[in-house]
Amino acid sequence: MSRYLLDKFLFTVDRDPALVERYREDPAGTVEWWEAEMANKILNCTDDERSTWLEFTEDERRALREHDHVTLFQMGAHPFLTLTLFIAMFERDHGPLEYQKAYGKAMEHITLPYPDITT
Repeated sequence: MSRYLLDKFLFTVDRDPALVERYREDPAGTVEWWEAEMANKILNCTDDERSTWLEFTEDERRALREHDHVTLFQMGAHPFLTLTLFIAMFERDHGPLEYQKAYGKAMEHITLPYPDITT
């Protein structure tokens, strides 16, 4: 499992409005494409600079495909990254702060010590 790769996915998708919409509409396809094309890209470098070993586990793929922010947090994904991305994707379907409250409620069963979110 790679908290770094989960956070990189959430970070890069959230910063591209077209990817936000793509991930909202086709999560499985977006995760598959991103892992193949972007996972090993070194950010802020030329496209020729790539690593070769980064990949999601099947549990990570499933959580990303299902937009499962609770499982992502339990895996160590940073909650700020899931919250900001998921607000961009789903807040429009809810009233003011309704999505944020539901996001928090879904995680209220998680107690201290929280999962390690360092990368």
